[in-house]
Amino acid sequence: MSTVTLTIDGRRVTVPEGTSLLHAAEEIGVEVPHYCYHPALSAPAQCRLCLVDVEGAPKPMPSCVTQAQDGQVVRTDEGLAREMRKGVLEFYLINHPLDCPICDQSGECKLQDYVHSEGRAHGRGVEPKRVFGRDDFGGDVLFYGDRCVMCTRCVRFMEEMAGDPVLTVVERGDRAVIDTFFEQGLRDSPYSGNIVDICPVGALVSKDFLHKARAWDLDHTSSVCPNCSQGCNIDIHTRDNVVHRLKPRENPEVNGHWMCDYGRGHYEWMNRSDRIEKPFARGDDGWSAPGWHEALSSLRERLEDCRGPVHAVVSAHASNEDLGALREFVERLGGGDIVYRSARAADEVPLPGFPVLARRRDLAPNTRGAELLGLRRVGSDDASGGLDEVAAGTGTLIVLGDELADQPEDFGSRAELFVYLGAHPAPAARSAHFVLPVTTFAEQEGTFTNMQTRVQRFEPALRATGNAQPAWQVLGALTASLAGEPAPASAAEAFDRLAAGVPEFEGLGYDRLGVHGVPANRPAALAGDR
Repeated sequence: MSTVTLTIDGRRVTVPEGTSLLHAAEEIGVEVPHYCYHPALSAPAQCRLCLVDVEGAPKPMPSCVTQAQDGQVVRTDEGLAREMRKGVLEFYLINHPLDCPICDQSGECKLQDYVHSEGRAHGRGVEPKRVFGRDDFGGDVLFYGDRCVMCTRCVRFMEEMAGDPVLTVVERGDRAVIDTFFEQGLRDSPYSGNIVDICPVGALVSKDFLHKARAWDLDHTSSVCPNCSQGCNIDIHTRDNVVHRLKPRENPEVNGHWMCDYGRGHYEWMNRSDRIEKPFARGDDGWSAPGWHEALSSLRERLEDCRGPVHAVVSAHASNEDLGALREFVERLGGGDIVYRSARAADEVPLPGFPVLARRRDLAPNTRGAELLGLRRVGSDDASGGLDEVAAGTGTLIVLGDELADQPEDFGSRAELFVYLGAHPAPAARSAHFVLPVTTFAEQEGTFTNMQTRVQRFEPALRATGNAQPAWQVLGALTASLAGEPAPASAAEAFDRLAAGVPEFEGLGYDRLGVHGVPANRPAALAGDR
């Protein structure tokens, strides 16, 4: 690969040939202010904010489209370019309203940052600012025309990525504004929420998040979208142990900079208040609520006395560690049938400009992981049915994560021992002998395997409710007590134990997965298309 060496702000840097000055500066930790440029979109070089001085050039150059050349000498922090950037910022503020106290973008706004670092100390405008008001673009998007700086990122995203060019610039000069064609709006585009993410100011905002929280009050946690098998990398934004929104996190191999509106909007279930908060056991005298130690000790005694067949039902929303712990537990009991159910959409919904990304048919994050572990899929596309054989069975019945919404209240009543591990109460689990509270994916760390068989890590964004514990920890403790060996002490140990028994995960190593995940080894032949 050919490289060029240049000097930026007195520091030498070597970059691949064809690299822009903007990216070359980033290599040495220098941020050049910019608006219209986005790494996944075309570069119109129209905001004129990323200007830099290049020795020998007759005027400041836009760094987003100017390629680095061997021997170039570039200045970003002084000279004519900095003065011109100051003028551009002043020009933006001629009409931009100073409504930061009520703007959802406040705290994340690049205009605030740039003006603070390079702008004029005092404004000189005396004329009234332009007023456009608020427009509903449809879907989850509101447009505040007064705040718009005409970067056209939204216009280019809808044309180049979404393949649905419904936004354009109307009028010219100080009358210019972003608008939709006639009354079409965004026409329920399945990816329109991304224009809110890439808007550098508060011109485009989410109706769902409107005035919900201040950016500086939100905690950001790296995670994986749990709403389909694509496995988009996301950040979960929380405050006071409540999820307020999901935002895409860049991963070039999976979702680029984007995510679909379906995944973005399905997060309220993480905030459900109807939770199982402590272990329950049912005996001859009815229900009791022993602590974890007593509950697991009693369950172990029951397991040693139970000699019938083992049936298990699991949700494909469970992590690899949970699934692996369940499989090991069932094997310790002598083996048995493990099935899972998962809802499927009618069609996939790809992003035309980045076709690697799609809202997949499987509306669960870990169907691939379940398949690699040898679990059997049952039920219809709405995740119902398929449990007749399980319901009619005797012996031991274990249910993990599936709320059994389509099953009758006497489900599992024929089982000699029925154990339900879940986050939320299930009416169909009334026949259970033990009800054990487990955490949701948002309350634990672990991994999912997406439709590409890429194994990706997620981190806990919420505090666990009550005494709920990760399913891998509960099942690992039971297995360890039956086998007389130590239980896994962390998600990393649980993953390593899983990897030791599954060739596709062998040698991956929990720490090796990093922030973008790692493809599984030698994927086995997998059933169905996703």
